[in-house]
Parts: sequence; structure tokens; C-alpha cells
Amino acid sequence: MSIFLNILLLIIGFVGLIKGADFFVDGSSALARIFKVPGVIIGLTIVAMGTSAPELSVSTSAAIQGANEIALSNVVGSNIFNLLGVLGVCALICPIPVEKSIIKRDFPFSILITIGLFIVTGIRLFSGFDFLNTGMNENIGMISRPVGIVLLIVFVGYIGTLIFLAKKNKITEDDDGKNMPVWKCLLLIVVGLAFIIIGGQLVVENAKGIAAALGMSETLIGLTIVAIGTSLPELVTSIVAARKGENGLAVGNVVGSNIFNILFILGVSATIHPIAVNYASVIDLLILVVVSIVTYVFSLTKKISRIEGAVMILMYAATVVFAIVR
Repeated sequence: MSIFLNILLLIIGFVGLIKGADFFVDGSSALARIFKVPGVIIGLTIVAMGTSAPELSVSTSAAIQGANEIALSNVVGSNIFNLLGVLGVCALICPIPVEKSIIKRDFPFSILITIGLFIVTGIRLFSGFDFLNTGMNENIGMISRPVGIVLLIVFVGYIGTLIFLAKKNKITEDDDGKNMPVWKCLLLIVVGLAFIIIGGQLVVENAKGIAAALGMSETLIGLTIVAIGTSLPELVTSIVAARKGENGLAVGNVVGSNIFNILFILGVSATIHPIAVNYASVIDLLILVVVSIVTYVFSLTKKISRIEGAVMILMYAATVVFAIVR
């Protein structure tokens, strides 16, 4: 298959992912509003899971096919892009207020699980590992099935907590009559998921083809092209939400997506097929830890300013340059 056909099918796959996620989010969000769930909870759960569906499809397909480098690097790359690219662009357009609950509960939890994943995958770095003489593509760790199961258990506990909070803090306003019919919500969800699954398979197959044709590693492809492509739903959703003043939805979407990516997507992928972790992925995880902490510090003022947004975009550009040079 020629590289041009690979590129064409990759683009078609991305379009399917984006439109599928768009349908899924519209249907899911409307369904959630029918049950009067607060915006921040919608952002952390329904919208976050919907916009992360492309990452789930890509990483799961990659795990089934044994392309573990894409499964892990796609998640890490998407999380870095979510924090620096998505929030950075949103803040440049309009300073983003950050809700107190996200600062106190969800953001610290996201950082905690990221650090935990780094420790699990990079344990050899703390035990006399000779990192100076190790190639970037050499496997030095593993996300095993037991670790994947633990990630899924933690995810269930987190979602359970959010559901409890949603029931406790139901919206009390009267229905404005503009809610979408339930049948239409369900139809959008089903069609969206179908687009996401098909698009995810196209992305994995053709990303691997491009990587082979250009002599690039799957880690680099997953960290850049695939990660950015599958994070476009987060970018579009958060920009629209921020412009409409739905700040809980905008920031909650990013933080919730990052939590979903690590706990559920990696949990499912590792449970299907243990994920071998190379040295480059451990370095990228360390970068994600640093990026998460920096973004959290910016959010402590309860608003991410335009200047901070510009700094975040420059940081993302630096991580992409580092990945390409590496």
C-alpha cells in the first residue's frame, strides 16, 4: 500500500473519529441534561469519556494487534496535548476560570495517578538502571494485566464517587423544553460509537503503515500524529464550551479525559494484552508528570490567563520538537 493511500485513509479515520465523538457527545450530554446532572460532572464523565472514545478505540485496537507502543504513547501524547494544547488554546481565546472542585479533587487525583503510572513503568530507573547506555526503543518496564485490572478498579471507584456527587448536587431548575428526545440521544450515541470504532481501526492500521514507510518509530507516531488527531474532539469541545461560558465543561473535559485515558484506556489495553514500556515512553511519562504539575500550579489562581496559555502552547511545541529530535 502506498504512503499516499495510507495518508488518505488516516485522514478518513480521523474524520470518522471526530464526527463520531461529536455525535456521541451531543447525544450523551443531552441525555445527561434530561437527568439534571451539573455541568462540571458532565464534563468529567460523559463528555470526557465521549471525547476520549477515539483514544480508547485506537489504544484498544493497538493492544489487540500487539502494537503496544502506540497504545501507551497515544495515551501519554494525548494527555500532554490536552493539558498544554487544549487548555493553552482555550486560555489564549479567553482566560479560563477553573472551578474549586476541580482544583481540590480532580486535578490532584489526575496528577497522583500519573505519578503512580510513572513509578510502575519506570521502576528500573530507581534501581541502578544504566540509562546513559540504553536505547530509546529498548523495553525497560511493563504494564501487566494485574496493573491493568487495578487501574480499572480505581476508575470504577472514581466514577462511583462522581455519580454519588451528581445525585447529591442535582440541578433544580425547571426543564426549558429544549431537551433532545431520548430516542434521538440514543441514536446519536450508537451512530457516534460506530464511527469511532471504524475510524480508530483506520487510524491504527495507517499510522503503522506511515511509520514503516518513513522509518519512524511507532512511539513517535503515537506521541504526535495519532495523539493530536485523537485529541481533536477535546480541543473542539473545550473551545466551544469556553466560548459559551461553560467553564466547568471545558476544564472538566480535559481533566476528566486525562483520568479516563490513564485509568480506563490503559486499564483495558493492558488487560487485553500486557503493554511493554520502552525507555522513550518512560521519559514521556516523566514529561507528563511535570506538565501536569505546571498546569495545576497555573490553575491554583482559579483562572488560567492568556499569558499562561501562551506559555503552555510553547511548552507543547518544545515537547514535540524534543520527540522528533529524539
